[in-house]
Amino acid sequence: MESLMLDLTQLGLKIVLIIGCVFAVFTFVYGFVRISDTSMEPSIVSGDLVLYYRLDKRFETGDVAAFRYEGRDGTGRVVAMAGDTVDITEDGLLINGAVQVSQDIYYETTQFAQGVDFPLTVGEGQVFLLGDNRPEATDSRIYGCVDLSDIKGKVIAVIRTRRI
Repeated sequence: MESLMLDLTQLGLKIVLIIGCVFAVFTFVYGFVRISDTSMEPSIVSGDLVLYYRLDKRFETGDVAAFRYEGRDGTGRVVAMAGDTVDITEDGLLINGAVQVSQDIYYETTQFAQGVDFPLTVGEGQVFLLGDNRPEATDSRIYGCVDLSDIKGKVIAVIRTRRI
């Protein structure tokens, strides 16, 4: 009987340790967020669960970042980094004077009337984010450059949810 109690105690401690480790990993290293807008469609659709890596804030153009804006979680594609000049004209998106063409973006990039003024230069410690669904996206064209401190992490996986 004493051996059984010892085995159950050890099993209980192992379970608590495993739960603690999983909690620590998803609190400090990785994070999940459920997306509730259409800004990144078709790459990330409303209802998808996004896994992001918290520890890497070194972004390159094309990376997708998970961030928080006005109490809402969202995602956006990095199109410009610190020191880059962003402009949107009738030619489309220009970064440092060069027209940007991406075969993954199916919509034209246009300015929003209520958005920021272009051209603008991305500040130190900031990135400029655009949604893939350019006509419907809530992105840096509206709220400007995003501080790296407001970014939760780099998106590393998208988990599609079943729509009912």
